[in-house]
Amino acid sequence: MSNIQINGGCRESEVCALRWKWEIPYPGLNTSVFVIPGEFVKNRDDRVVVLNRVALSVIEEVRGDHPEFVFSYKGRQVKKMYGRAWRKARQKVGLSECRVHDLKHTFGRRLRGADVPEEDRKDLMGHKHGRSITTHYSMAEITKLIAYANRVCDDERHKSDTIVFLEKRKRQANGA
Repeated sequence: MSNIQINGGCRESEVCALRWKWEIPYPGLNTSVFVIPGEFVKNRDDRVVVLNRVALSVIEEVRGDHPEFVFSYKGRQVKKMYGRAWRKARQKVGLSECRVHDLKHTFGRRLRGADVPEEDRKDLMGHKHGRSITTHYSMAEITKLIAYANRVCDDERHKSDTIVFLEKRKRQANGA
């Protein structure tokens, strides 16, 4: 699940709510996207989630585990990512300060470092900026966004395990 955040720019609530019925296949590209309805998105706009190679492999790994939800545990929808398993995993890899949302920030930072234009970063991160969601349904637009999302997989500068801790730095700067 965390791979969907760090390779798809999703919020925790979007990942946990992800449903198979929201998937739109693009057979000519051997991929699919998910369109998350606005009621499940912070800015209330429908959100297109473009999957890079890593995120797509995670989706394929869990395909068939649950009839409705993409991510499930013991036959039930995963309601949150920040739980015992998350705390144990981050402790194991020495990232005890890492919050779930830091993974979304990391994806955005990697996109910027891979020279993805700001407008396309906003699309990939699900940020609101006045464009119609129907723009994303064209094959050309999806192809371009997939290529941009894959830059974080292809570029050697972005293959490190570095996680961006933006919120913590902001709190420290404010004296919290």
